[in-house]
Amino acid sequence: MLNALQNIKEQAAQALAQVSDPKALEELRVKYLGKKGELTGILKQMGKLSAEERPKVGAFANEVRASIEALIEEKAAALKAALQEQKLKAERLDVTMPGKAAPMGKPHPLSKVLDEVGEIFLGMGFSIVEGPEVELDYYNFEALNIPKNHPARDTQDTFYITENVLLRTQTSPVQVRTMEKQKPPIRVIAPGRVYRSDAVDATHSPLFHQIEGLVVDKGVTMADLKGTLEMFTKRLYGEDSVVRFRPHHFPFTEPSAEMDVQCFSCHGEGCRLCKGEGWIELLGCGMVHPKVLSNCGIDPEEYSGFAFGIGLERLVMRRYNIDDLRLFYENDLRFLDQF
Repeated sequence: MLNALQNIKEQAAQALAQVSDPKALEELRVKYLGKKGELTGILKQMGKLSAEERPKVGAFANEVRASIEALIEEKAAALKAALQEQKLKAERLDVTMPGKAAPMGKPHPLSKVLDEVGEIFLGMGFSIVEGPEVELDYYNFEALNIPKNHPARDTQDTFYITENVLLRTQTSPVQVRTMEKQKPPIRVIAPGRVYRSDAVDATHSPLFHQIEGLVVDKGVTMADLKGTLEMFTKRLYGEDSVVRFRPHHFPFTEPSAEMDVQCFSCHGEGCRLCKGEGWIELLGCGMVHPKVLSNCGIDPEEYSGFAFGIGLERLVMRRYNIDDLRLFYENDLRFLDQF
């Protein structure tokens, strides 16, 4: 039996020397020291020994067990150290290497210019107001002095949801809602998305953005309108910008005008950018029609005002010499990265 114990000790030492992973180490522990292990199997036979042999075999068995346990602990520590070293090598960082730059987002050109326009008007004492994009027919048309037979009501131009509910075609309804809730003096701009049933091409889209402005107070004149818009244009395009006003017609303003800015490229001489005219149409404007003031509960005999409407896409296209409106909505990074 002593020989058997010696064989177990030697076999265990050889096997443990070749172990290379914790799982195999645990299997060897169970094989030699487990309840059904080889050492336990030898000890179960000690009842067959004489009284003289039993102490010697028992002492040697304890020695073998202690030796195997010591080898297992030593091997476990070595495997743990090796695993830690391997992990450190795999996760090692070279702090001298240059870092990888994370891609940074930038404002969309529409958002960039809209923020700039907002800052210009805020600097002139205006407030920014918003309203619903799904609008009532009354606010989108009737309150703005647009009769039932006006071409703007044609279903080819307007997205109607029901007979009285539609997607707003302009942000002018926000002006009406503001005048209903707020007594003069009023000085606001209303930026936002608007919708019209247009086919998509280089200059048209069923979704685009407008920035409309409204001023209502005592003694407001056309001179105030012209001065405000001229200052806005100079702030946006530079102090050398030149504007002109042409008579026009809008049902919600009287008198009405279109404002042009002198071509940035040819300075009025005529070129491809301005199509040979020397001027570029920028916005529509005019004095608020007395009927619109009355519809909003404001006495036109006491108060007057002016309004204007700017297409944001048109502003941005003029600012960056972009000739296709579709580029704003295609999310092509080759285009957007330029801004």
